[in-house]
Amino acid sequence: MNVVLWIIAGLLALAFLAAGSMKLLRSKEQLKEAGMGWTDDFPAGTVKLIGGLEVLAAIGLILPPALGIAPVLAPLAATGLVLVMLGAIVVHTRRKENQMVIGNLVLLALAVVVVWGRFGPYSF
Repeated sequence: MNVVLWIIAGLLALAFLAAGSMKLLRSKEQLKEAGMGWTDDFPAGTVKLIGGLEVLAAIGLILPPALGIAPVLAPLAATGLVLVMLGAIVVHTRRKENQMVIGNLVLLALAVVVVWGRFGPYSF
Protein backbone atom coordinates (compact mmCIF):
# COMPACT_ATOMS: atom_id res chain seq x y z
CA MET A 1 0.00 0.00 0.00
CA ASN A 2 2.96 2.31 0.60
CA VAL A 3 3.82 2.14 -3.11
CA VAL A 4 0.22 2.92 -4.06
CA LEU A 5 0.24 5.97 -1.79
CA TRP A 6 3.49 7.16 -3.37
CA ILE A 7 1.99 6.74 -6.85
CA ILE A 8 -1.18 8.62 -5.90
CA ALA A 9 0.86 11.38 -4.24
CA GLY A 10 3.05 11.60 -7.35
CA LEU A 11 0.03 11.90 -9.66
CA LEU A 12 -1.52 14.55 -7.43
CA ALA A 13 1.77 16.42 -7.30
CA LEU A 14 2.08 16.43 -11.09
CA ALA A 15 -1.52 17.54 -11.58
CA PHE A 16 -1.35 20.35 -9.03
CA LEU A 17 2.14 21.47 -10.04
CA ALA A 18 0.87 21.89 -13.60
CA ALA A 19 -2.42 23.53 -12.62
CA GLY A 20 -0.84 25.81 -10.04
CA SER A 21 1.99 26.85 -12.33
CA MET A 22 -0.49 27.74 -15.04
CA LYS A 23 -2.44 29.93 -12.61
CA LEU A 24 0.77 31.63 -11.47
CA LEU A 25 2.23 32.21 -14.93
CA ARG A 26 -0.82 33.21 -16.96
CA SER A 27 -3.09 36.22 -16.76
CA LYS A 28 -6.79 35.91 -15.95
CA GLU A 29 -7.60 36.51 -19.61
CA GLN A 30 -5.28 33.73 -20.73
CA LEU A 31 -6.75 31.37 -18.12
CA LYS A 32 -10.27 32.20 -19.27
CA GLU A 33 -9.28 31.45 -22.88
CA ALA A 34 -7.89 28.11 -21.64
CA GLY A 35 -11.31 27.16 -20.28
CA MET A 36 -11.10 28.54 -16.76
CA GLY A 37 -14.12 30.82 -16.86
CA TRP A 38 -14.37 30.70 -13.09
CA THR A 39 -11.51 33.20 -12.93
CA ASP A 40 -14.05 35.93 -13.77
CA ASP A 41 -15.53 35.44 -10.29
CA PHE A 42 -12.25 36.12 -8.46
CA PRO A 43 -9.66 38.91 -8.31
CA ALA A 44 -6.35 38.21 -10.03
CA GLY A 45 -4.60 38.03 -6.64
CA THR A 46 -6.91 35.28 -5.46
CA VAL A 47 -6.28 33.25 -8.62
CA LYS A 48 -2.52 33.61 -8.04
CA LEU A 49 -2.98 32.62 -4.38
CA ILE A 50 -4.82 29.46 -5.38
CA GLY A 51 -2.05 28.66 -7.86
CA GLY A 52 0.61 29.22 -5.23
CA LEU A 53 -1.18 26.98 -2.75
CA GLU A 54 -1.46 24.26 -5.37
CA VAL A 55 2.27 24.44 -6.17
CA LEU A 56 3.21 24.39 -2.48
CA ALA A 57 0.95 21.40 -1.87
CA ALA A 58 2.48 19.55 -4.82
CA ILE A 59 5.95 20.14 -3.39
CA GLY A 60 4.78 19.19 0.11
CA LEU A 61 3.39 15.86 -1.08
CA ILE A 62 6.76 14.65 -2.34
CA LEU A 63 9.77 16.54 -1.04
CA PRO A 64 9.48 16.20 2.76
CA PRO A 65 9.01 12.43 2.83
CA ALA A 66 11.52 11.89 0.02
CA LEU A 67 14.16 13.85 1.94
CA GLY A 68 13.11 12.50 5.32
CA ILE A 69 12.68 16.03 6.65
CA ALA A 70 9.34 16.63 8.42
CA PRO A 71 7.44 13.93 6.49
CA VAL A 72 4.26 14.91 8.35
CA LEU A 73 4.03 17.74 5.81
CA ALA A 74 2.88 15.25 3.14
CA PRO A 75 -0.49 14.41 4.74
CA LEU A 76 -0.86 18.07 5.73
CA ALA A 77 -0.34 19.05 2.08
CA ALA A 78 -2.91 16.45 1.04
CA THR A 79 -5.32 17.90 3.61
CA GLY A 80 -4.79 21.31 2.05
CA LEU A 81 -5.62 19.86 -1.36
CA VAL A 82 -8.82 18.37 0.08
CA LEU A 83 -9.83 21.86 1.19
CA VAL A 84 -8.91 23.37 -2.18
CA MET A 85 -10.94 20.73 -3.99
CA LEU A 86 -13.95 21.26 -1.73
CA GLY A 87 -13.81 24.95 -2.60
CA ALA A 88 -13.44 24.15 -6.28
CA ILE A 89 -16.46 21.84 -6.14
CA VAL A 90 -18.55 24.62 -4.58
CA VAL A 91 -17.45 27.16 -7.22
CA HIS A 92 -18.02 24.83 -10.18
CA THR A 93 -21.37 23.61 -8.83
CA ARG A 94 -22.60 27.19 -8.49
CA ARG A 95 -21.47 27.88 -12.06
CA LYS A 96 -23.12 24.63 -13.26
CA GLU A 97 -19.80 23.36 -14.64
CA ASN A 98 -20.56 19.68 -14.11
CA GLN A 99 -17.56 18.35 -16.06
CA MET A 100 -15.22 20.29 -13.79
CA VAL A 101 -17.00 18.98 -10.69
CA ILE A 102 -16.33 15.40 -11.80
CA GLY A 103 -12.62 16.10 -12.15
CA ASN A 104 -12.58 17.85 -8.77
CA LEU A 105 -14.29 14.85 -7.16
CA VAL A 106 -11.64 12.50 -8.56
CA LEU A 107 -8.81 14.70 -7.26
CA LEU A 108 -10.62 15.05 -3.94
CA ALA A 109 -10.93 11.28 -3.59
CA LEU A 110 -7.23 10.77 -4.36
CA ALA A 111 -6.21 13.42 -1.84
CA VAL A 112 -8.47 11.84 0.80
CA VAL A 113 -6.77 8.48 0.23
CA VAL A 114 -3.36 10.08 0.81
CA VAL A 115 -4.62 11.83 3.96
CA TRP A 116 -6.07 8.58 5.28
CA GLY A 117 -3.00 6.52 4.44
CA ARG A 118 -0.33 8.93 5.63
CA PHE A 119 -2.09 9.97 8.84
CA GLY A 120 -3.29 6.42 9.41
CA PRO A 121 -1.86 2.96 8.89
CA TYR A 122 0.88 3.88 6.41
CA SER A 123 2.39 6.96 8.02
CA PHE A 124 6.07 7.70 7.61
